[in-house]
Amino acid sequence: MKQPITRIAALDLIKGMSVIGMIIIHTLLIYANVKSQSESVIGSFIVFLGRGTSIFMICMGLTFMTSSHQSLKSSIKRGGLLLLAAFFMNFMKFIVPAVLGFAPDNFIQKYGWHGPIEQQYMYLVMLGDILQLAGISLLFVGFIRKYVKNKYGILAIGLLIAAVSREVSGIHIDYPVLNYISDLFFSNDYPAYIYFPVFPWISFIIIGMFFGKWYQELNYDSRKLFRNMLYIGLLFIALGAPLVFLYGDYNYNGFYHMGPGGVIYFAGWTLIFLWAIFRITSKIKENKFTETLKYCSRNLTSMYMIQWILISWGKGIFGYRQHGIGFVLMLILLYIVLTFSVQKLLDLILKKKKKPVIVLEQPISVDEAVMK
Repeated sequence: MKQPITRIAALDLIKGMSVIGMIIIHTLLIYANVKSQSESVIGSFIVFLGRGTSIFMICMGLTFMTSSHQSLKSSIKRGGLLLLAAFFMNFMKFIVPAVLGFAPDNFIQKYGWHGPIEQQYMYLVMLGDILQLAGISLLFVGFIRKYVKNKYGILAIGLLIAAVSREVSGIHIDYPVLNYISDLFFSNDYPAYIYFPVFPWISFIIIGMFFGKWYQELNYDSRKLFRNMLYIGLLFIALGAPLVFLYGDYNYNGFYHMGPGGVIYFAGWTLIFLWAIFRITSKIKENKFTETLKYCSRNLTSMYMIQWILISWGKGIFGYRQHGIGFVLMLILLYIVLTFSVQKLLDLILKKKKKPVIVLEQPISVDEAVMK
């Protein structure tokens, strides 16, 4: 019996766009001076794009529900692999340049360290970003997928986590190992260990899971799914906007540590954006650009790691936050080329190591090879 087509082309294109977008954003944040980031039109726009993390999170939740890997064991395994990948990336980003002596002084001085160098290195390796969030989230959302069968039950869990996020924000267990785990979940000391604490950011993933379950119930009708996203998005904005703009100290409190109103408000705009992208991309025929975006989508995790490592190493050559917007735009082009080049090199290495098979439905990606 033929299986239904569950993959949504629009989501692949959006995730592909996020790969290009994160190279642009991270290059600006690392190399542009403060004036270029905050006072130039291009810099301000790129910083604004950096607020699109919720888009990736909701897409992650949706594809998690429709993935071919549906077992709880698979979810836990993938979560553990992502956490290992996150720590490896931090080691390559920070420790390699520091040990080899090409980390710029003003970057090291940014943190105002006075303790032992080993403690400083440990801080950098444990620094939490999206990979840590995705990894630890997969350790938990697998249980939701396995045991919560009603889509509204899934949504209720996501909204409940958002509702209590400000109440639990800042919980800290002052004991080795446990203090890092508590920071992963509840950190509110930006920029401390964790940029994206599980509370509230896992809420976006679970909201995406709600739509993934709905997609299944709609018999994989993507047009109906995205129309429902539009309606729910409008509802979320209507509910979240008054909370954010009237009670912002509690409900927003900055992008990285939002309260319930901020989560609902950002989720609303994200859902409307996804609907708009679906409407636009559904009319676009397959071409080289869309093929490139789908390639980025298949290799999102590895390309995320590659671009961060390359950009971090480049601080030893180009300096840290010292350049105007014109020079940064040239660096953006450089890092896009370098990221794709390294990814292609990894593809070739993987292809040589892989045993020949008679039939492949589609080329295997580095991400897929890691997960299998």
